[in-house]
Parts: sequence; C-alpha cells; structure tokens
Amino acid sequence: MKATLKGRVVLITGASSGIGAETAALLAERGAVPVLAARSADKLRDAAARIRGEHLTVPMDVADDESVAEGVRRAEEKYGRIDVLVNNAGYGEFVPFERTTVSQFQGMMDVNLMGAVRCVKAVLPRMAAARSGHIVNVASIAGKIGTAKTTAYSASKHALLGFTSALRQECKGMGIVVSAINPGPIDTPFFDRADPDGTYVRNLGRFMLKPEQVARAIVGVIERPRPEKDLPFVASVGARLFQVFPAMADRLLAGLLNKK
Repeated sequence: MKATLKGRVVLITGASSGIGAETAALLAERGAVPVLAARSADKLRDAAARIRGEHLTVPMDVADDESVAEGVRRAEEKYGRIDVLVNNAGYGEFVPFERTTVSQFQGMMDVNLMGAVRCVKAVLPRMAAARSGHIVNVASIAGKIGTAKTTAYSASKHALLGFTSALRQECKGMGIVVSAINPGPIDTPFFDRADPDGTYVRNLGRFMLKPEQVARAIVGVIERPRPEKDLPFVASVGARLFQVFPAMADRLLAGLLNKK
C-alpha cells in the first residue's frame, strides 16, 4: 500500500547538493516537510531556495555527535517529531590500497557508517516511543561489489549495509521500517573528490545515474517501504551474480568495474 507523504517530516543528511537536494525538492512537491541537513549553511540556503512549501534547514556535521544531536533537537522542537530519516551524507576517495592512508579509512568510516549511526541514535528514541518511523540508509552497490581503488569506500558501504540489516531486525517489533538504497555511480559532486582527474567519469559516464533518478527511488521506498532497492537494474543483476557466482562474475565483470 502506498503511504501518503503529506505532512510527514523527513530529515535528509547531505542535503546541500546532489541526491540530498533533489530528494528534498521532490518530497516537498509530494507534500512532505523536508528538513535539509548539511555542513555548509551557504549551500543549504541554495538548495532550500528550490523548495516551495514548508521546510527547515539545519547545519549538521554527521561526524560530530553534538552537531547531530543539536540538528535533530531543532527539527523535533519545531515539528514535534521526525517521521523519516534519510541518511544520505557520505563521500569517497578512489585510491589504490597501497596509497590509501589509515586516516582515509577512518574518515570514510566516520562519515559513511558512523554518521548514519549517530543520526539513528538521535532519532530512534522518539520513533520508538511513537511506534512509528522510517529509516532510509543510502548505501551503494559498492557495498555489495568491491572494485579496485575503493577499499576504504567499499568497506564503509559494506559496513553500512550490515548495520542496516541488523537494525532492521531489531526494529521489527517497534513499528519502525528500515531500508537501504544501493545506487551505482551517480553524476553528482561526489566525484569532484572521489575522482579528481576524471578517469572514472570518462570511462563510465554513459552508465552513470542522474541524481533525480536516485531521488525518485528514495521517495518511492518511503511511499512503498521495502528492505532494499538496488539501481540501476544492470547493477542489481551484477550484485546478485557476485553473491551467487562470485568467481564467474569476477571474470565477466572485472574489466568493466575496475575502470578507475
């Protein structure tokens, strides 16, 4: 059954650009109340300028406990609740493992995994008390298929998927839905940092998703809850192939997947 979005308060991290900004705008069009959270106040203002209707912006650094707690407090103080949390904040750096530093591993884990953990910790008590809520973690196909130069990024997204699966089991009797969105490469500012010389974008540009495609998938999962959604379809098939026939999938797909 399709759930209504009208009046639902949705906190979106990483909402200053890309997927987060597109998701906030689409939710507002459907009658929801988006709460846009990100580190940059200037970029948040730019993203919020697209939104027609009730909304809120809150500065938030998901790598900082106090910042997350304060952002959630402000949203709950204004609206009395958070109905949906979309953990979208994250980043990647594509570097061969031998050149990837421990601090790079720590940084991606702190944002991509622990950022989601901090946000869930902040919203879960009130959701549990209300016996209602939806947590959507934006992971990645990289959380299912590891590729060259993504040891730190893939590890963080694998960890996020493990966290999501375990949390889903714990929330089954609490009235709280937990979902994962696993997109392939997306044409967003993510690659300004992940792929500064543009090699990956040049090689796989024609396969890249548009932010609005992922935003529609996120909104679709909120409207019609499901445990996971992989996209695009070819990536979903590839992920399943790796899970069932890893050796064969490695032979068939390695040349495409490792074009970084």
